[in-house]
Amino acid sequence: MTDFAAARYFMVEGQIRPNKVTDHRLVDVLSELPREAFVPESARGVAYVDDDLPIGKGRFLLEPMVFARMLQAVSVQDTDRVLDVGAAGGYSTAVLARLAASVVGLDCDADLTAAAGTALAGQGIANAKLVTGPLAEGYAQGAPYDVIVIEGTVPEVPAALTGQLAEEGRLVAVVQDHRGVGEVRLFQRSGGVVSSRILFEAQPHALPGFEKKASFVF
Repeated sequence: MTDFAAARYFMVEGQIRPNKVTDHRLVDVLSELPREAFVPESARGVAYVDDDLPIGKGRFLLEPMVFARMLQAVSVQDTDRVLDVGAAGGYSTAVLARLAASVVGLDCDADLTAAAGTALAGQGIANAKLVTGPLAEGYAQGAPYDVIVIEGTVPEVPAALTGQLAEEGRLVAVVQDHRGVGEVRLFQRSGGVVSSRILFEAQPHALPGFEKKASFVF
């Protein structure tokens, strides 16, 4: 039988802290929230693996270190409104809900959304709303957001998502460059203009629905 408390401790001490994650609130949440509660029963024994974790239907939880560094980059405050794009089984939404005032967890798969709702309820999390819809369109009904997190690699961040950022809002995503390398980028709206900078490289699995449209060259 897996000792989940021990696995969670070693995830934090072996994967999170040694990789420049110093946000005490974030570390505390990762230390306490049972990641195994948000994955299928067949994957619970490897819930704390230091890699993307497959949860079925071609979807994954982000590698813990990458996820933690992305969340630290957007500096979630307890007054923030957050959009979690690609919520999948609900783990990322749950972590964000422990840090923020409110969270909208968006996924394109109704079955994953339902599973996430069950898992969130099991942890007594009441400040998260789960919705199903196209990931690249975001959730305009809840905008503007102080923080948007995109839970996987995308070829580009669409204007539909950056347009849902509040003034001084932050968005973090893994964007694949022309070489096929994933770059974690931090976007911020300031003075109505959205700018971005590269933080570090990472190679999470791609999220569905962000494929670039084919263009014709004459």
